[in-house]
Amino acid sequence: MNSKCLTEKIKAEARSLGFFACGMAQAEAVDGETAEDYRRWIADGHHASMQYLADNIGKRLDPRLLMEGVKSIVCVALSYTPAKRIPKDQYQIASYAYGKDYHDVMKEKLHALASACGITTYRAFCDTAPVLERYWAQRAGLGWIGRNRQLIIPHAGSMFFLGELFITEVLEYDTPARNRCGRCHACIDACPTQALISDVTLQNPKSSLLNSNRCLSYLTIEHRGPFQNSSSIIFRIRSTTRPIFSSIYGCDRCQEACPWNRFSVPATEPAFQPSPALLGMTKEAWHNLTIEQYRALFRGSAVKRAKYEGLMRNINMMKML
Repeated sequence: MNSKCLTEKIKAEARSLGFFACGMAQAEAVDGETAEDYRRWIADGHHASMQYLADNIGKRLDPRLLMEGVKSIVCVALSYTPAKRIPKDQYQIASYAYGKDYHDVMKEKLHALASACGITTYRAFCDTAPVLERYWAQRAGLGWIGRNRQLIIPHAGSMFFLGELFITEVLEYDTPARNRCGRCHACIDACPTQALISDVTLQNPKSSLLNSNRCLSYLTIEHRGPFQNSSSIIFRIRSTTRPIFSSIYGCDRCQEACPWNRFSVPATEPAFQPSPALLGMTKEAWHNLTIEQYRALFRGSAVKRAKYEGLMRNINMMKML
């Protein structure tokens, strides 16, 4: 099958599998500016305690070191915008964690995509390897990396899971998407802890830095143990200019503030639909959550990333606000 026919087949099969967008990028080293930015971000400690982001930098910056013989990167996006939401007067969790673990769902669909297209030599990734997913999605024309550091798809928003197929076939490659944030900085203004900072060092008004040490998603999910020095940041969210933070797992503020998310369409993937039990949780129920209830509520869920102890730490912190 020639490159044009294979490209068209991959995109058609991706649509049939429920992916919102699919694009192709040539596998090569990332551009010099991106490589320099990433290395400086790590050197400045903005990855906090997430050591895996500092490991295998060579592979992260050059996919050819991650898979021998890779020629093309197939990038896909799958919506997770909730069709139903937890009531606003209750504790919140990040939208991406409403349903089943996206790693499993995306991997299954990526393997199905490769099989449907007759691709036998490949690697499938979804936040599971040193891959700059947003960079490649932008190179593949899906969208651009916004000031909130999320991939923004035109007229669709940023609530998407990203996945990649590394393949040895040559494809027809898409035109990289241009940044369309313009002068908007709503996400930066909405961040409760000022974790998003306009990047003046790059002299690029379209860019921003994420300091994970201040990010509430990092603090409530990835951070282990007591908050300690982070507590001053946690309690700083009591601000007269921002609503009080009420999430016990993750944070969607920078996405909720993004104007492009006004166009988002609720996800249709059954695995991402929240259970009635989750939607029915009250603050009192969260305060009295047992480990058995936790296991039943989040069986097969990404929320297990924080573990029971971490979730209860977050709940107890919410009780103090």
